Amino acid sequence: MKNEYDNETFFNQYARMPRSIEGLSAAGEWHQLKPLFPPLQEKSLLDLGCGYGWHCRFAKEQGASRILGIDLSRKMIEEAQKRNGGSEITYRVCGIDEYEYPEKEWDCVISNLALHYVEDLEAVFQKVYGTLKSGGIFLFNIEHPVFTSGIGQDWLYAANGEIQCWPIDHYFVSGKRHTNFLGCDVVKYHHTLTQILTGLLNNGFSLEAVEEAKPPKEMLDIPGMKDEMRRPMMLLVKAAVKK
Repeated sequence: MKNEYDNETFFNQYARMPRSIEGLSAAGEWHQLKPLFPPLQEKSLLDLGCGYGWHCRFAKEQGASRILGIDLSRKMIEEAQKRNGGSEITYRVCGIDEYEYPEKEWDCVISNLALHYVEDLEAVFQKVYGTLKSGGIFLFNIEHPVFTSGIGQDWLYAANGEIQCWPIDHYFVSGKRHTNFLGCDVVKYHHTLTQILTGLLNNGFSLEAVEEAKPPKEMLDIPGMKDEMRRPMMLLVKAAVKK
């Protein structure tokens, strides 16, 4: 994928986002994602698209013995090393498509808001299945298909600037979508709900949880957050390798 995250303007804007400053506590989906993690004491974890390394830090706090965070952005990896380091954690500049996925290497693979940048999602599912140990868990948060099929990934506004609705189009046409995010043209890939869930099943996973993220009550007073209740933005999935 094109690495917008190393664009200086983009990175500076990203650094100002609440989740970049405060970490997981400022992520609206964290109250739903956190309970989906398996026990990590003395376990190994791979983070695909680790960003600032917040989930790597969480895994360390939960007692994971070996953690690898990969991200295509060198700037993200440098920030992760500064903010969320530790002897248990290794960071590496590497794309999700480029990682070698050694056979039966990891107890848990996590990916947060990165897989919608992947064109061939089923190929990644196949590689993740192979790199997980028996009973291993694949936990990911991907932009919801309703969100990625949104026209320009933006609301439809009335003449007075008020939000009318979230328009979607070409839902069943998967593939590349261009959107403006933090002032930059960003390329993402739209995958239907069927493609995501059936893709996991086709590659041997069993589904353990499927949740649509919505902000917790305590965040609804944050400007714009109530509008997040009008359409789903993120899809959380927990899948397992059968023992």
